[in-house]
Amino acid sequence: MTKDMKLRIKVKAEPEDIYAALTNPFAIELWTDSPAVMSTEPGSEFELWEGAIAGRNIEFEENFKIVQEWYFGDRPEQSIVTIKLFKQGGKTQIEVTQTNIPEEDYEDIKEGWEESYLGAIKEFVEVD
Repeated sequence: MTKDMKLRIKVKAEPEDIYAALTNPFAIELWTDSPAVMSTEPGSEFELWEGAIAGRNIEFEENFKIVQEWYFGDRPEQSIVTIKLFKQGGKTQIEVTQTNIPEEDYEDIKEGWEESYLGAIKEFVEVD
């Protein structure tokens, strides 16, 4: 069985700053404190946290949308992650949708998004 997930948070930052934090390997290394492999070339492979998150980049709309396929080891499931950025006044809403998450991994993945991924990005880009 698999599950789908949708999360939203608001960050006091511009969409282009959040987009850069999600796509620029040097920026990713700053907020993850770990080497990152990332490119905005559709079809390219990516890797974060020394392979803990890995997959293939599918689509990019600069400062608005990122679509990726995440791998789950050698499982056949294809999990699609879509990240959208919406400007709202002086803030940006980040909307994350992830489909086809193996049920046994759902809680860990949701927590990882909330704390390690979105929480770290918010701390990294947010302005006072």
